[in-house]
Amino acid sequence: MLELFRAPNYDFIGKRRWAYLASAAFIVLGAVSLVVHGGLRTDIDFAGGTLVEVRFERPPAIDRIRATLTGVGLGDSIIQQFGEARDFIIRLKLGAAATDPGKTVQQALASDSSLGPFEIRRVEFVGPQVGRDLQLQALYAVLAGLAGILIYVAVRFDLKGGITAIVAQTHDVAVSIGALSLTDREFSLPVLAALLTVIGYSVNDKIVAYDRVRENRKRAGSQRGQPFAAQINTAINQTLSRTLLTGLSVLFAAGVLFLFGGKVLEDFAFTLIVGVVAGTYSTIYIAAALIVDWTRYLEDRIRRSKKAVAKA
Repeated sequence: MLELFRAPNYDFIGKRRWAYLASAAFIVLGAVSLVVHGGLRTDIDFAGGTLVEVRFERPPAIDRIRATLTGVGLGDSIIQQFGEARDFIIRLKLGAAATDPGKTVQQALASDSSLGPFEIRRVEFVGPQVGRDLQLQALYAVLAGLAGILIYVAVRFDLKGGITAIVAQTHDVAVSIGALSLTDREFSLPVLAALLTVIGYSVNDKIVAYDRVRENRKRAGSQRGQPFAAQINTAINQTLSRTLLTGLSVLFAAGVLFLFGGKVLEDFAFTLIVGVVAGTYSTIYIAAALIVDWTRYLEDRIRRSKKAVAKA
């Protein structure tokens, strides 16, 4: 098996407080960005509006399209290249065109002869009620995914492992959403799909580390008398090559999508890249560290209880 490290012995658990601090700083920064921007910028699937797909005979300049739309009060519309260089999607905010948005866009584009011949390929309208329903469905999808992970890890390992895995998953999602806000990217259905992918990917990494701890404990005499923190640290080091190689393989694929997948896949790939990095980081530092600190807290409580009973 390919390995990046030969018998690594890094003290990840010993550096956990710095990891907590770094994670908290980035999450707070993302939260501040969300407050400043008034929440995530959502596309028409969630916010409501009209999508118009246009195919030109020859590739036009986006600046010319925007200048033409500005003349009819639609200058703040989102214009994206879609597929080929001559295909564009124009996203109009809800209520941007009082009557027929598709016809308004068609007339505006036809008024500029420099754009050349074009064809309106589709016009889709999403009302505010549908947008709210999609937001709720997105929330339910994320919560259902997290609940499923909690049940699975709790049954296969223990409840403590399940809860810490959910906290680490929440960390990964929070970092991803914060990155979307900081870069002012749209929250869309593809981005939601990327977040669910990150949740599934990240928990797989954490389960591998948990499983290694269990395997080490089952081996005859393995880690006998070794502190729990040292056992966790050993398991992380033993699975380090696998964790990083898996992350790098996903990063390479997501990077190709980000660079060459076009505007439609850019936000999806960006979310995947940030989520994979956050997931790998939380597997090495956050999830394992939380188990160690929780275990120490419980052991301290038991020790204090025993002392209190002995004094009584």
